Amino acid sequence: MRLCFAMAENPTEPQTLLGQIYDSEYYSTLCAEDELYAVCPDDRQLDYITRLVTGVSEHAAELDGYIEKYSVGWKFGRISRIASAIMRVAMFEVLYMPDIPDKAAINEAVELAKSYESPETAPFINGLLGSFYREETGGMGDGR
Repeated sequence: MRLCFAMAENPTEPQTLLGQIYDSEYYSTLCAEDELYAVCPDDRQLDYITRLVTGVSEHAAELDGYIEKYSVGWKFGRISRIASAIMRVAMFEVLYMPDIPDKAAINEAVELAKSYESPETAPFINGLLGSFYREETGGMGDGR
């Protein structure tokens, strides 16, 4: 989510951003900012991160269109950039990452919103992603 947010804030090619972040020297400085960076991702995690960041970048307009479509009563510009990044990630996982369970993607988005956003944002994201999920996947998903 943080990398997708960073790309939206400062448009950068995904491979360039990933190369900068995962440079071992630079990455080691990040753990002072957040314990999330205490351990460098393994190859499997890096593959997931690369697929996600690249895919969100490639499908940004489509994902933003879904956010706008399902944000009833809200203009896209009123939605915080962090909330938008969280929803882009979840929507991309639902649509393009069959190895990620749909409900886990949505649940993780809601949990991220609780950590990074105001209290009323998590229910907004949950409702928006629930509508998106039902309408765009037929509400059934694929049992993932």
